[in-house]
Formats: sequence, structure tokens, C-alpha cells
Amino acid sequence: MDSALSIEQLDLRGTPCPLNFVRTKLKLEQMAPGSLLEVWLDPGEPIEQVPDSLKMDGYGVEAINDCSEYFAVRVRRPANP
Repeated sequence: MDSALSIEQLDLRGTPCPLNFVRTKLKLEQMAPGSLLEVWLDPGEPIEQVPDSLKMDGYGVEAINDCSEYFAVRVRRPANP
């Protein structure tokens, strides 16, 4: 299976800020450059802050989907750090 096609998931529902950002960043750093990660975040502060913080750190936020009770944020690790 091509690793570029697989998307890892990280469920951070119930995780307070800023831990959800820290855990997302740590997970992305463990992944291969160009990989995709889907992070599940709670409404409110997590979805308001984590995507913007990831963008400021150079990660590509490709999609934010409202899944009713949580948000699924698709993030790509840059190919060249």
C-alpha cells in the first residue's frame, strides 16, 4: 500500500488546549514528510485554535469537516521541513 494514500487518525476529543496542539504536532513530527493526519477535535477552543496554530508552524491544513459532535481536521506534514 502506498503510504501517501493512507491517512492516520488521531482522536483528541476531550483533550484540553494546548495539549491537543502539542499532541498533534508530536504525531506529525513522527510521520514521514508529505503524510496526512486526520485529527478529531472538539468544538470551541480546540477547533478555533489548533488549525491556525498548525498553519503558523508550517503545516498544511487541507480540510476541516464538521462531523456534528466533533471536527475532523486533515493536516499534511510538509514534504521539506
